Amino acid sequence: MPLDFSALANSPRLLIEVGLQPIQGTRFQPTGFPNLGAATYIGPDGIGMLLVESAQSVANRLEAACWDEVADDWVAPLRGVPLVKVVDAKNRPLTNSVLEAHRLNSAYIENSDWFETFKKELDYDVKIKRPIDMRRKVYPSILKYDPNALLHGFFLESIAGVIRSPRALSGFIEASDVRTASSGGVKNDRVDASGKSEGGGSKEGYGNVPYARDEYVSPSIVAYFNVDLALMRGFGLGAAAEAFLIAFALFKVQRFLAAGLRLRAACDLDIKPDGIRVTRPDDYTLPSLPTLEAALPDLIRAVTDFASPATTSVVWKPKKAKPGAGAASDPEE
Repeated sequence: MPLDFSALANSPRLLIEVGLQPIQGTRFQPTGFPNLGAATYIGPDGIGMLLVESAQSVANRLEAACWDEVADDWVAPLRGVPLVKVVDAKNRPLTNSVLEAHRLNSAYIENSDWFETFKKELDYDVKIKRPIDMRRKVYPSILKYDPNALLHGFFLESIAGVIRSPRALSGFIEASDVRTASSGGVKNDRVDASGKSEGGGSKEGYGNVPYARDEYVSPSIVAYFNVDLALMRGFGLGAAAEAFLIAFALFKVQRFLAAGLRLRAACDLDIKPDGIRVTRPDDYTLPSLPTLEAALPDLIRAVTDFASPATTSVVWKPKKAKPGAGAASDPEE
């Protein structure tokens, strides 16, 4: 049965809230940040809050839930959605625009001959200063090669430095009225608990090493999703592309909720009974995952502006190091 999005025609946003709970027990482990740890804060009503999963992390998880690692391709209902795959000079796969942090602006894609072709399709010429035509050039080109980037946002900073679009699909997970559940453990050394006989001690991995651990409990864990319908319409890509993008976004949400809620070893969540609620427009019912799976192949075929073949393969050409220059190391995240 075809999907009917007419109920969304006058709504600028589709807002979804999903009540979650630990799948076992009461404790859960939130995301952590360098030099910060867990992101706890006081909400506007004075209640202790916790950021369980950030917007950038949820974006990555929405993409991962739709990717088949074994096949190195989209999961079956999404086969035919364009993407850019990167190979090395020996045609060995390296990465792709779905999994790369900067998508089409990945350094691996940027340093390929194809990227110059892409610039020309955007009608960009470094020698001619003129405004970038987003609706007639940029959005159609992104749709052609990597429509996933239309949902999750893009910033082609290496091309003119101004070509960007915000996320059309975003999400995050918060917990309220949180309490800390402190515990701990020890890394045991079966040979020498003191580590002194090896002379290196715990810094080298010897000896028993006790540690503290903080998890959290909360009566309310909620995942929030925002589908920016006004932004999608603003792309000006036509009815077929708009219907595909909405279905694509909702498939990502439903797929993530069905298969992606084990966020960490100590953060395995489940949807509460009747936990999925649309808050805007409040009379809209989300299509189920099976309904979206059945509808997407036809919606994909209806978008005639996709690249053909759907997969664009590019060869990464690493820049040659300057004579005498040492290899640079990547900073730790």
